[in-house]
Amino acid sequence: MRDNKIYVLKAKEILAQPRKLADYIDHTLLKPEARKCDIEKLCAEAIQYSFKAVCVNPDRVAIAKSSLKDAKTLIASVVGFPFGAHFSQIKTRETQLAIEAGATEIDMVLNIGWLKEKLFAQVGTDIREVVKAASSHKVKVIFETGLLTTDEIVQACKISEDNGAQFVKTSTGFLGRGASLEDVQIMFQNVSEKVEIKASGGVRDIQFACELIAAGATRIGTSSGVQLVQAQVARNSY
Repeated sequence: MRDNKIYVLKAKEILAQPRKLADYIDHTLLKPEARKCDIEKLCAEAIQYSFKAVCVNPDRVAIAKSSLKDAKTLIASVVGFPFGAHFSQIKTRETQLAIEAGATEIDMVLNIGWLKEKLFAQVGTDIREVVKAASSHKVKVIFETGLLTTDEIVQACKISEDNGAQFVKTSTGFLGRGASLEDVQIMFQNVSEKVEIKASGGVRDIQFACELIAAGATRIGTSSGVQLVQAQVARNSY
């Protein structure tokens, strides 16, 4: 079994100094009603608090790029969001367009129906084509763990790693429940050290965020980043 001791130590450091959580946060705004000014505010907060990345819908990537200017903050864009049921060709083209607009990371939704039907080869091809389209950019595969059994999470981990994904991710934040500690623990034990874990959906307080990090998460997707680094309990839905 993989050892998570180093993750536990990092979590303890963050609990003592919440501002250190900033380097784990993908500051997220995926609501369909989000306006340009909302994306600009998200990016301003990302710069102010030195968040690792912002995560926005593909049509908002160019706004994020313009707003972040020369900041070190990464720009993640979602692909096949939120259901994962798009044609693979659509996902690959969406990936290409997002990168052309300025995305530096891609968060793609796995085809959940295919996984449940045990169409593992098709799931793998779907992921592999997005990874190929992303070229040198990191790809995070969103499982929607709240809709999956433990065996399905394990299988999704294997397929994602075998097909070149650099991250596995718990949830979209739009379907079922969000991340759970058990989800991250299962994922940590079923990917190698080459693959990182992003916990997202329902992470709204520093204690839970640190529990997820202690379990092996290296990114936290949340719209509550500001409240988290200020050690406040947030009311946001994501």
